[in-house]
Amino acid sequence: MAHSDWTRIFENKTKILKDGDNWRLEFDESLAPKYPNKGWKMSVRSTCARFRCSKCGRVWASNKAMVVFHMRLSYRQGIVKAKPLHQKCKTCDDGPMEKPSISSGNIAILLENLVEQIRKKCYNEDVGRKVRHFRSFDAQSPHEPAHCEACMQGICPRQKWEKY
Repeated sequence: MAHSDWTRIFENKTKILKDGDNWRLEFDESLAPKYPNKGWKMSVRSTCARFRCSKCGRVWASNKAMVVFHMRLSYRQGIVKAKPLHQKCKTCDDGPMEKPSISSGNIAILLENLVEQIRKKCYNEDVGRKVRHFRSFDAQSPHEPAHCEACMQGICPRQKWEKY
């Protein structure tokens, strides 16, 4: 899904936040997942996605595709920087890390969960925890840390890591 679709969904979901605050979503491939800049909060969310190898054409599904978000609210201006994490094809020896393809329905759920995190981390609201289920895939292959950018960054839910 195009960044403009993410932005449109994000703008719709953030309408419930404090009146007068403006929020925007940016994509940032240089985001260091575990190290937000000073004054920024972090959230790591998982979703379901598909990947396609640009070298061999192989397609695979993941029910633990990760997206890193860094967020900040300053003077009523909120910014969220996003980085969907990549995975590498397990059949290509030198295949590139591939971006996830996430359905619009799963993006909406992902961003709804993100807004909940914004409310907790930027507004100090006690919002409880709502269960929102993603449309999952029948992922056939076992998890392979050598092909997972989240594992390489030390934030994969399949590994023991600190919750953000």
